[in-house]
Amino acid sequence: MSKRKLPIFTEQKELQEQIQILQQELDRIKRETRSFEALLRYHVGDLIVESQELFILYKQIKKAKKAKRLEQKKRGKNYKEPKEIRIIPQKKKSVLPTEQQKEKKRLYREAMLHVHPDKFFRNEEQTDIATEVTRQLIEIYKTGTLETLQAYHAHIFMGNTHIFLDDSASEVKVFSKKNYLEQEKEQLEKAIDLAKNNRFYKITIEYKKPLTFADELKEYYEDRIFKLKKRTRKGL
Repeated sequence: MSKRKLPIFTEQKELQEQIQILQQELDRIKRETRSFEALLRYHVGDLIVESQELFILYKQIKKAKKAKRLEQKKRGKNYKEPKEIRIIPQKKKSVLPTEQQKEKKRLYREAMLHVHPDKFFRNEEQTDIATEVTRQLIEIYKTGTLETLQAYHAHIFMGNTHIFLDDSASEVKVFSKKNYLEQEKEQLEKAIDLAKNNRFYKITIEYKKPLTFADELKEYYEDRIFKLKKRTRKGL
């Protein structure tokens, strides 16, 4: 390995370590949130179900009353059937302009031809790496932006995936606004911020005794059920 490439490799390794730490933090937050939600469902689940059932019944009663009023109105002398409004379907707009779609397809095809697992059938380790890289490549092509695909394309052809590329790969034009790993780090940081702002996670860290929130929920749903029962009395 040349001295010129060493700092790049070190930087990539540091980024990968940071990403791993961020991923672990995100997994922890999600795990704690799910556990707390499950605990709340255990304590308040029956009330939630009853409330939802009554709400559906309430909507059905309202719909039936509306239909009944319309029937009564139709029997009136001055009733006129409303004219049907013709809705002209709009053409679906392409998510990406044609040129960007073509560029995404080109980058995807170029990368796929160089890292497809079938190229490495004699090397089990390389096949496993190529399979994972291919999986990510497909996912980014289908759901990611052009910028993300450009970054991952560059990530592959700069040798950051530890796949042994052939000589023709050196002729591939590599460009990217952001390093793929930097993008991945940014996305994880945003995901962590979002996860920390989850209502239930905030309760776990803001309440001295988070389970007291279950009592608040009980009060809310008991009041809601009481009101819905009054509104649906005739329909019960």
